[in-house]
Amino acid sequence: MTLPYAIVWIDHQDAQVLQFDDAHVQSQKVHTHTHHTRQGHSKVRTEHEFFGDVCTAMQAVPEILVVGSKTAQADFRHYIEKHRPALAKQVVAYESVDRQTERELVALARKRFLPKGAKG
Repeated sequence: MTLPYAIVWIDHQDAQVLQFDDAHVQSQKVHTHTHHTRQGHSKVRTEHEFFGDVCTAMQAVPEILVVGSKTAQADFRHYIEKHRPALAKQVVAYESVDRQTERELVALARKRFLPKGAKG
């Protein structure tokens, strides 16, 4: 079931996509991809793939609030505007916030999206 709103908390390692309405919440976590290389067995994080997965997780949501660190938001915003311009139109705002619980994130987003008096 696709819900009408989402808040997405993002940094460079993971994202939490919380779709919601006045009575329901659906949570999905997205993590960065790491690839091991032969030289030194180092991990190479593929930010492009990670941001693509976050976009896929939120693509059916009509109105989205993106929150997180200022740097992660800027990088994600650049990605979404360049590679997913149709989805960029669904993002209504970007806000810098520290990591919060799922409940705190949904409460923040409900204040923005839902009329006064709706469940929260």
